Amino acid sequence: MTLDTTFLRGSYTPVVTPFREGKVDFERFESLIEQQIKGGSHGVVVAGTTGESTSLSLKERAELFKTAVAASRHRIPVVAGTGSGSYEETNELSQSAEKAGVDALLVVTPYYSRPPQNGLVEYFVQIAKRIALPVLIYHIPGRAAVSVTTQTVAQIAEQAPNVIGIKHAVHELDLVSELLVRLGPDFRVFCGLESLSLPMLALGAAGVMNAVGNLDPARVAQLCNAALGGKWDEARRLHFELFALSQAIFLDTNPIPLKYMMARLGLLATAEVRLPLVAINSGRAEILDDVLRKAGLLDH
Repeated sequence: MTLDTTFLRGSYTPVVTPFREGKVDFERFESLIEQQIKGGSHGVVVAGTTGESTSLSLKERAELFKTAVAASRHRIPVVAGTGSGSYEETNELSQSAEKAGVDALLVVTPYYSRPPQNGLVEYFVQIAKRIALPVLIYHIPGRAAVSVTTQTVAQIAEQAPNVIGIKHAVHELDLVSELLVRLGPDFRVFCGLESLSLPMLALGAAGVMNAVGNLDPARVAQLCNAALGGKWDEARRLHFELFALSQAIFLDTNPIPLKYMMARLGLLATAEVRLPLVAINSGRAEILDDVLRKAGLLDH
């Protein structure tokens, strides 16, 4: 699959899913998409981990895809998180996303079942063959309890040419180098761990899917622009400016801290999350307030 050289490069913010009294707040979600566009993000990811995908119904996820496409109005690409622990659900969500008009799919490795490598190859190949969109593998073994190898990714890409990249969310930089050596610089490797954004970009990653982009889309986009433009002093400065925020995302289970910080900044009406996630405790809230102040985002 031939891609535009600028497509799927840069900062693709995994947008949170706002809730109000247990229901998805689609109006607020539209405003978050607009915030990303105005902040200079290169794209958005909908219904990813940060968007609490596993707490959403299939109908809610499909509606979020439609809402994001309508709100973006083709100004930036929309990547839909369509992965599930079930092949049938993933296929259904992928078809829904394609019909909604999204630009690419992010498909997590099937969680809980812990499939073997040849099972992962077959899974991704079968999903990808049923759609015409570009597909990114979502590699997050800390949540999915399964890892992919370079050989597995290469086999998938060979059999399904529309699998054009991977979101890598694990502290294993060797895999990044192995993939780029094996599959070339056009294979889109995205950083999925906030604190590793600059190191992965330095290795040749195409971009980041950084939850901090929900708080400060401009600086995350600037970090990517600087790195992709070879301005490493500027990129390093931005990396250090964002580092405390990157760490704060994981003060509790993502997106609990993130939603609290967004509510404090007025980006969300409430910090509501869905069970089994619960609101952050007061002690950690004070830590997050301090992080926001030091980042220059909160003045009181």
